[in-house]
Amino acid sequence: MAPQPTTPGVTINAAGKKSFIPLENNPEVFTSLMHNLGVSSKLTCPDIYTLDRSFLATIPRPVHALIFIAPGPVYHRVRARHDGGTGSGSRVDEHITYDATGPDEPILWFRQTIGNACGLYSLVHAVGNGSARAHVQPDTLIDRLLKQAEPLRRVERAAVLYDSVELERVHMAAAVKGDSHAPESQEKVGYHFITFVKGKDGHLWELEGSWDPIDRGVMEEGEDLLSERVVEMGVGKFVKEAEGNVGFSVVAVVTEE
Repeated sequence: MAPQPTTPGVTINAAGKKSFIPLENNPEVFTSLMHNLGVSSKLTCPDIYTLDRSFLATIPRPVHALIFIAPGPVYHRVRARHDGGTGSGSRVDEHITYDATGPDEPILWFRQTIGNACGLYSLVHAVGNGSARAHVQPDTLIDRLLKQAEPLRRVERAAVLYDSVELERVHMAAAVKGDSHAPESQEKVGYHFITFVKGKDGHLWELEGSWDPIDRGVMEEGEDLLSERVVEMGVGKFVKEAEGNVGFSVVAVVTEE
């Protein structure tokens, strides 16, 4: 029998895989979780209701990261068209080869090994990279996890998040918030949470725990994650493949002064 978790709502299946109750796609939930992980209260996660330029002009800049929530069919179409995917769900291991490590790594990426924790991994990618990293408060949970993980390779790095009981508790406290009924941890979620950040190399990186990190190209001086050309390089690929599907959403990570 698989060992039973001590955090309420967390489950472990017969194969020994841990699953969480998924996060609601809600800016207030993301912002609360981000602060409870140990990120400065100056950072918030506003909803990006539209990619219309007049609306984007109202968003505080610079934008540190974008989290794009894509329905499964849209996600798989992008992977098939641009990234060598098959156009349908496939095993995670088929697309995981990335194993870089250390401070010279352009981005800090985690393979997802916790079920239904896509939102958590996406948020960790958002605050663990780019300009948001400077807003991580010293000796907080997220600071300790990032520093522990950075020198490790893929498997050991994934275990840093998987084995953290404190992370379980912080995530689960956020998962039961929000306006809608929280699904059970064993329910399959049909959405992918994809994070876009600017790497140390000045490139736009697309990070998602079930696929290798993807370098989408160079960001020019003065551009951020919502600059018109950068949107086309990243989020725009998914919006185009949505073909009128309005089931996707975008959350930004910004500084509110």
